[in-house]
Amino acid sequence: MIAHLDGTVSALAPDGAVIDVGGVGLAVQCTPGTLAGLRLGERTKVATSLTVREDALTLYGFATDDERNVFELLQTASGVGPRLALATLAVHGPDALRIAVASEDLTTLMRVPGIGKKGAQRIVLELKDRLGGAGETSGALPGRPVGAAASPWRDQVRAGLMNLGWAARDAEQAIAAVEPELTGGGEPVDVSIALRAALRQLSTP
Repeated sequence: MIAHLDGTVSALAPDGAVIDVGGVGLAVQCTPGTLAGLRLGERTKVATSLTVREDALTLYGFATDDERNVFELLQTASGVGPRLALATLAVHGPDALRIAVASEDLTTLMRVPGIGKKGAQRIVLELKDRLGGAGETSGALPGRPVGAAASPWRDQVRAGLMNLGWAARDAEQAIAAVEPELTGGGEPVDVSIALRAALRQLSTP
């Protein structure tokens, strides 16, 4: 298993990045939150999970070990493959997911594109006793910029939303809606948290 990559970001795309490790460019599929913390030409470190299929080898990258572990655990639930697991983490961070599963909050789980009521029920039933409690295992990788102060964070979140297909106007409205809760404490805004909050805002009917 490839547990992590430590190298230079040589390319960025809406759904992933290429990280140059020792002269070899490795393509990784990432959540918007992870991508928001990557900078072209800068060195970074991402936790990874390798999915092996008959016709492809796909590497998934994450800002923290916790995200990678939750990604792999999600796939043990019936009907959840790597793409759906990645989509789940794009909408909900690990702790938000733990809270939703522990409280059997199906509505929150169903905000993820591709998860219906039955799928949400399966996730709760199969993972409720396995995900743990909020804050138990989260933590950024050493040297990883994700979670550091974003400057300017609004532009990074807007770019992330537009890369996912949202119109600039919708992205701006979502950012404006969640900005008070993100900046109320006076602390630097975490881009990945801000992006997830905006995605939840856009997913709310």
